[in-house]
Amino acid sequence: MDRAEILVGLRSSLSEVLNREVPELREDARLFEDLALDSTSVIELLMVLEDTVGLEIDPEELGPAVFSTVASLGDYIEAALAKTAKA
Repeated sequence: MDRAEILVGLRSSLSEVLNREVPELREDARLFEDLALDSTSVIELLMVLEDTVGLEIDPEELGPAVFSTVASLGDYIEAALAKTAKA
């Protein structure tokens, strides 16, 4: 899965969690400030992402920096998928 596919999956997942269309998803968009995620919606987003992009999430790897921006979450997803592919 390349970066563009990850962003499409992320946009789709965010739309589902936020119950509204996310027409454009810029990588510099801040998840909490710009997209209005909260701690509850982050948990829901992670569950949806597991289904949408086939991601296995390791809670030990999740720090606040992962949820800073769309780019930082995309980087985490990309790294997690690469780690899964190597296993």
